[in-house]
Amino acid sequence: MLSRDELREQLVRTRIAGEVATPRDNNLDHYRSIANRDPYHLFGLTSLRPWSYPEVLDQMAKAAGVVADPGHREGQDTIDPDRTIDALDALADRVAAALSVPNPRLLFATGHPTGLLVVHLALARLARERGATLLTPAENWAYWGAGFGRKRKIRYLDDIAMLDDRGGFVHTHDPAPMEAMLAELGDDRPDLVIADHGWAGAAGEAGIPTVGFADSNDPALFLGEAEGKIDVVVPLDDNVLPRYYAPLTERLVTRVSRAL
Repeated sequence: MLSRDELREQLVRTRIAGEVATPRDNNLDHYRSIANRDPYHLFGLTSLRPWSYPEVLDQMAKAAGVVADPGHREGQDTIDPDRTIDALDALADRVAAALSVPNPRLLFATGHPTGLLVVHLALARLARERGATLLTPAENWAYWGAGFGRKRKIRYLDDIAMLDDRGGFVHTHDPAPMEAMLAELGDDRPDLVIADHGWAGAAGEAGIPTVGFADSNDPALFLGEAEGKIDVVVPLDDNVLPRYYAPLTERLVTRVSRAL
């Protein structure tokens, strides 16, 4: 496992943190959108209090390490790699706590099959090895979502829920699939949800213990964390080459294992 300093360097070099690919104007556009309560950017966290645009920017600077200066409107934005590592360790501790109870029940989901899936797969493998039941509700549940012209459905790969579009796993912010999964589970809820995007937002909105990952242009989960609806959010670029997440994943899995 890389040392903290080595991991920090790797996060910056691969642009998982540091000067990330997401441009500043895109970040600010999304912060304005959530201040205007655009459902697409709320990620299912519909009971968030009203946040003004300056408040969103301030919280993102605190939680993710984006540039706090509102006058910085174009060019590069940043994620603080130390915040990434600190949140990663906190997420590992939360997962370890969930796995330490008798007969733990976990639920995994990702809206980033081309990026964060590799992190979820490693955590899910560890959870199974430690005796957890990984829930797979609402498999093949299908719906017509906004912005696409045909049905998409929930499908699982090694117990990770994703959205399938005619045989291909797709990127999504939509909370509707997680809402359907939780509706099928009813009172038989998971002990912890590990997710991102709307999968995490919908779980947090439902009052289920939730941890997850979010990019600097996805403020909803960070606001949910500030309000206590999400337990831990790890700030990172959520769609770099999958192999770049290997050191981060190794630290995560190792910390969980050592805590058990």
